Amino acid sequence: MQVKLPYGHQELNVQLPRERVEVLLPRTPPRLASEETAFRQAVRCPMESKSLMSLAEGVHSVCIVISDWTRPTPNHLLVPWLINEMSLCSRPPHHITILVAAGTHEPPAGAVPFSWWHALPPHVDVLIHDAREESRLVNVGRTNLGDIRLHEAYVQAQLRVVTGFIEPHFFAGFSGGAKAVLPGIAALDNILRLHGPEFIAHRCNTWFARDKNPTHEAIVAAARLCPPHFLVNVTLDRAHHITGFFSGDWAEAHRAGCEFCARYSSVDRTRKYPVVLTTNGGYPLDQNLYQTVKGMSAASRIAEPGGDIVIASACEAGIPSAGNFKHLLLSHDSLEALVLASRCQPAVLDQWEAQAMAAVLSNHRVHLYSQLAPETVRDCFVHPVTDLSCTIIRLLDEHGPDAHMAVMPLGPLAVPH
Repeated sequence: MQVKLPYGHQELNVQLPRERVEVLLPRTPPRLASEETAFRQAVRCPMESKSLMSLAEGVHSVCIVISDWTRPTPNHLLVPWLINEMSLCSRPPHHITILVAAGTHEPPAGAVPFSWWHALPPHVDVLIHDAREESRLVNVGRTNLGDIRLHEAYVQAQLRVVTGFIEPHFFAGFSGGAKAVLPGIAALDNILRLHGPEFIAHRCNTWFARDKNPTHEAIVAAARLCPPHFLVNVTLDRAHHITGFFSGDWAEAHRAGCEFCARYSSVDRTRKYPVVLTTNGGYPLDQNLYQTVKGMSAASRIAEPGGDIVIASACEAGIPSAGNFKHLLLSHDSLEALVLASRCQPAVLDQWEAQAMAAVLSNHRVHLYSQLAPETVRDCFVHPVTDLSCTIIRLLDEHGPDAHMAVMPLGPLAVPH
């Protein structure tokens, strides 16, 4: 049988033995008749909130927080629609700031992150959050993470609008919601504490978990100190079409979006497999090895202990040089040393991703089909793959004539639950 896998900007066609393969796909949500019409309805009849137009009436300054270049959030649609909606006020806002919730992510080298920036009207500015830029951070109060400091453009705006994309998340349960605030536009020390080893190792700190999830609870506690006035989150299908809008009160709208996401992004599964083939969902989620850890983690939920995970992730941007992820992976001569280093206190930048990857590698053999050099892949304690079909057949034969495998074409966008 032939299976199509999203890979970078294209698809891979992989030939697999039909009698030994189970393809795990989620239910497909219904397409919206008109995305723009659905948007208008969502912001004019929101959940537990006044309409966006009512909130924007007569306001001088607005800050719209958006996802960065590592997420498939349709900013090219949401930003113009939000600006147009607020322009319909009898007294529209004087100034709008688009604030990119970059967290600790570095902008792509040598390129403007979003091509639609050039078409924005003159009263709209665009800022990229830098968690290290102390002069632009404002203290909004204290939680168990310490003093919470957020970007001044967000804190000082008369109207704070937060956007995002809801998908299963391997730490916070789900993305979207208040994640745009923390880690999106927070100080580096807040982000480090949120991703400390004790958080990452907590058993409730996992996919689909919100109740008793320490990461989710810490994010919500920080957001309450300076909450969004209005939230617009979306869910997407495998082709990145919008399948739902969740707008209004930042907590209630996100909760509703998470429930919708769980219905359509989870795959019911009770058994484990000796071999699991997965992806990282294609571009933009599979730009680098750092993001690829999510696909590994999703596959580990149904891989047998000691089993094999094969992941197709383009990694066209390589291993991010900023932060400590690359250093942690490449500076140790054994997996055991990496595991110990990834659990060290206090946390350092990107330690959490190394810790999550080390946890997968401690329980499974991971094989990577990517654009990375084979020697680089081996240095990360992962096996390089040059031919997916041959690798799969070899691994199945190693596990015996009766071994079956699972294929997760959408990777972290459709997680076993």
